[in-house]
Amino acid sequence: MRRLDVLLFSAAVFGVGGLAYAILLFGVGMDSTQAGIWSQVVLVGVGVMAWVFSYLFRAFTQTMTYNQQLVDYEDAVLQKRLDEMSPEELAELQAEVEAERAAQETAES
Repeated sequence: MRRLDVLLFSAAVFGVGGLAYAILLFGVGMDSTQAGIWSQVVLVGVGVMAWVFSYLFRAFTQTMTYNQQLVDYEDAVLQKRLDEMSPEELAELQAEVEAERAAQETAES
């Protein structure tokens, strides 16, 4: 997330809080103390729920930072191993993969 995104998000959060306060104060007719308390309840409640749902979404789709780092690391290790293989080893590996695919296709048929 860029700094500009963080600043815009923070401004939006404060704007929503101020809007909730104004609606409760002037629209509903609460006194300023009650409007302040309930606007904070709404703001924190919405914020916590949004964070929980975003966390659960990232956890179930496995797009969290740790999972992404693990996938990137595994890809880098495999790429390094492929780069270190000789042409003969690559040809042997290709033959093994093709044999496994052929065996899998015959098993499915």
